[in-house]
Amino acid sequence: MSNATDSAGKIPPETRPAESDSGGDSGPRPTIKINVMHGSSQHEFHLPAQSTFGDVKKLLVNKTGLEPVEQRLFFRGIEKGDNLHLHLEGVKDKSKLLLLEGTASKERKLEETRKQNVMSKAFEAIAGVRAEVDKLSNRVTSIEVAIDGGNKASEKEFLVLTELLMSQLLKLDGIEAEGEAKLQRKAEVNRVQNLVDKLDSLKARNANPFSNSSNAVKVTTQWETFDSGMESLDAPSDNPSSTKVTQEWERFD
Repeated sequence: MSNATDSAGKIPPETRPAESDSGGDSGPRPTIKINVMHGSSQHEFHLPAQSTFGDVKKLLVNKTGLEPVEQRLFFRGIEKGDNLHLHLEGVKDKSKLLLLEGTASKERKLEETRKQNVMSKAFEAIAGVRAEVDKLSNRVTSIEVAIDGGNKASEKEFLVLTELLMSQLLKLDGIEAEGEAKLQRKAEVNRVQNLVDKLDSLKARNANPFSNSSNAVKVTTQWETFDSGMESLDAPSDNPSSTKVTQEWERFD
C-alpha cells in the first residue's frame, strides 16, 4: 500500500491538492476587509472578494447618504465601474478605496439648499404679512363693533382699509413658496379675502343700516297717523262755528 494513503485508503489532508478560489460556487467565498475613505471619514466593510464596486456603493448609501449614481469609487487612483469585481481589479484584504461625490450629488445638494433658502424667505415674508393683517383685522373688528352699536364709520376708513388689504394680497402673490410655506401663503390669502368681503358687508350696512331704516319708517307712519287724526278732528269743529257766526251777523244787520 502506498505511503500516500492511510490505512482507510483516503488521501491524507496534507497531500490533497489545494482548492482553487475560482473552483465554482460549491465552497465558501473568501471574505476581505476594505476601507473606504470619504473626506475626513473612513468606512470599513467586510464582504466577499468577488463582490463588485457596485456592491460597495450600495453599502455606502446608509453610511454616506449618497445614492450609488452619486458616488465615484477610486482604487489606486483610477475610477472603477460598477460591474468590475474587486478581486479581479487587485483589491485585497485591507485595501483602501477612495469615494468622491459625483456631479449628480452636488447638483442635488445645491437644489436642496436652494429650496431651503426659498422656504426660509417665504416663511419670513408670510410672517410679515400676517402681522400686518392682524392689525387690519383689529380695525375691521372695531368698525363692526361701532356699527353694531348704532354708530356710523367714515367712508374714508372703508376706503383706506380696503386698499391696505389689497396691498397685502399683492405681497402674498409675490412670495415664491413651496411645500408648507405654500400652504401657509394660501391660508393667509383666504384670510385677507374674507376680511375684504366682511368690509364690503359692513360698508353696505353703514350706508343703509337696517335698524335705522326700520325706525325711520315707524316714526314716519306714526306722524302721518297723528296728522290725519288732527285733520279729522278739527274739520267738524271749524265749519259749524264759522257758519254760526255768519248767521248771527246776518241777523244783526
